[in-house]
Amino acid sequence: MADVILETRNLTKVFKGFTAVNDVNLQVQRGHIHALIGPNGAGKTTCFNLLTKFLVPTTGTILFNNRDITSAAPAQIARQGIIRSFQISAVFPHLTVLENVRVGLQRGLGTSFHFWRSERTLSQLNDRAMALLSEVDLEGLADTMTVDLPYGRKRALEIATTMAMDPELMLLDEPTQGMGHEDVHRVTALIKKVSAGRTILMVEHNMNVVAGICDKITVLQRGAVLAEGTYEQVSRDAQVMEAYMGTTSGELEGAHG
Repeated sequence: MADVILETRNLTKVFKGFTAVNDVNLQVQRGHIHALIGPNGAGKTTCFNLLTKFLVPTTGTILFNNRDITSAAPAQIARQGIIRSFQISAVFPHLTVLENVRVGLQRGLGTSFHFWRSERTLSQLNDRAMALLSEVDLEGLADTMTVDLPYGRKRALEIATTMAMDPELMLLDEPTQGMGHEDVHRVTALIKKVSAGRTILMVEHNMNVVAGICDKITVLQRGAVLAEGTYEQVSRDAQVMEAYMGTTSGELEGAHG
């Protein structure tokens, strides 16, 4: 059996009679880029909120590295190696690009912020921070105030700060949302690059992104799993085509074009 890093069993979330996530069984394999896709309101972000414990499941089980984390708090989830980025860029606008990554590195040390530490300690963090910025092609912007970065570069910085936490599993929520074509291409290449040696679970609307980099895709509709497989498999699935009809069925057909 393939090495499964994250598994949900019958994961369900009910809000006052409305079932947002319905009996979802998910298996994310170690080293894969796995996408959650589906029409608006399909339950993708709710699923993410359950996995990171921003929401508590109504019923079901979540396993990470075969450990039951269903009742773990969000901070415990993060310490175990599940780190999430959000739909809205979550960086400190009035710190420099380098300082943002350094905050992520300091959090990763499991201690409070080292503002009073020696210059040597900060220098070690700077070296690691610059290496991370190099991975996301931002080393030339290290001293730039984050507020002045273009949107696509802010998302690249967010991925760098997420990587600073040294995650085993990265959850990326709509990483290319609101981007122009050039930024989408850059961030897609970046996700592919940083996936080496990591596992990524992502919610994504852009079918070109999903087709280009994902090993496995789970399609949600009305909170339940509609289909699962490679892009080629799910894009030919009649139920998936019907679910996307009138919105992105054309994209599903032509995503490789």
